[in-house]
Amino acid sequence: MTASNHTEPAPGAGPASAGPGVAELEALVRGTPMVSVEALVAGYGAMQILHGIDLRVGAGQSLCLVGPNGAGKSTVLHSMYGLARVRSGRILVGGKDLTRLPTNERLRSGGVAYMLQEDSVFPNMSVEENLLMGGFLLPHLAEARAAADRMFSRFPQLAKRRSAPASVLSGGERRLLEIGRALIMDPKVLLIDEPSIGLEPRWIQMVFEILEELRQAEGKTIVLVEQNARKGLEFADIAYVLTSGRVAMAGTGAELARDPDVGRLFLGAN
Repeated sequence: MTASNHTEPAPGAGPASAGPGVAELEALVRGTPMVSVEALVAGYGAMQILHGIDLRVGAGQSLCLVGPNGAGKSTVLHSMYGLARVRSGRILVGGKDLTRLPTNERLRSGGVAYMLQEDSVFPNMSVEENLLMGGFLLPHLAEARAAADRMFSRFPQLAKRRSAPASVLSGGERRLLEIGRALIMDPKVLLIDEPSIGLEPRWIQMVFEILEELRQAEGKTIVLVEQNARKGLEFADIAYVLTSGRVAMAGTGAELARDPDVGRLFLGAN
């Protein structure tokens, strides 16, 4: 785990730190990085949120971002998917520079899919139609239908409601639908914002079991933001603490879960 002194800690934020260096971040990666974010400066309009973020994660690894509200966690995901304004720095996936590509090309040719924090289900469309929306970049509808069939095989709960409007789904079933839709294009990298938010404990456990299967069995690289820091660190191979748009600490998920500062600030430990 890496951290060092920082003279301007974020108000009410996390451990004081100038942040780990790139070599320390790369030491946490298994093999060659699948995702590399290099000195990223980004935000929205004239507002700068990220101040030189570096990030590294390998193929089949999971990285969890934790930190106080306003630290820039979701903005990292937005920047990686083309939803924030990148002022400088680079975003590489599989060695390909995606920094200036439009969002649809990040999905189509970059293999990056994004699952929104907010409820992104279309309530008046059927469950199947919602899934098909995930394949809008496929050249033929038949390919999208075949991919949707694979999702129904994976998630029997959704198959039972295939023709029903998505408005009838429970919160947990909606999350399964969002995951399924993100998988339609068979991405290499999944960006996931707050997968447990608003869910009952049994659904939270199911969602993280699905993510673990995607990581271990299918080799997906997962970068997630998780407000349930304990659950996120338990799941993560690698974890970063963000404060004021910078990486303040980095380590394995287990290392950060044991850190007393992280525990006090984010895990409810004394």
